[in-house]
Amino acid sequence: MRIISGTLKGKRIIPPKKLPVRPTTDRSKEALFNILVHQYNFENCTVLDLFSGTGSISYEFCSRGVSSTTAVDQHPDCIRFISQTATALSLPITVVKMNVLLFLKQNNNSYEFIFADPPYVFELTTYKIMINIIFEKNILSHDGLLIVEHAEQIDLSNIAHYSYSRSYGGCVFSFFTC
Repeated sequence: MRIISGTLKGKRIIPPKKLPVRPTTDRSKEALFNILVHQYNFENCTVLDLFSGTGSISYEFCSRGVSSTTAVDQHPDCIRFISQTATALSLPITVVKMNVLLFLKQNNNSYEFIFADPPYVFELTTYKIMINIIFEKNILSHDGLLIVEHAEQIDLSNIAHYSYSRSYGGCVFSFFTC
């Protein structure tokens, strides 16, 4: 796993093999950020990284100049790895060990970017619940962007605030706006 661009471009990060994750591939991550970099300025933005796993997306946003990132995952080894990596690289990442849906229900902050990469076994109804909480509680800022990574077999186009999707090598990024 490597950081694609920004101040830490090319930095390799080696997560422990025991983490229960399916990291976003470098190819998919590069395609995603190629879309984002042409539409958004990352400076002074805040990011919420849900189901953060290895923290790959958080590192990428931080490398591109966001002011802060909150990484949420419930697996203790993932949280430990992200925390250690953020400290080692001096990245502005706050790490939260909590169930994502519970975190969203308790959260009172808003973010310019929200990235969610739930396990591929997530049911469509759970995606809808998660997305509805984000919009009902105004967790996504008015001009913000919610990006949900999911398997090709999942269709999120009928959920409110859906904007468009892009498919890259077996994974899909669905984009939602206010």
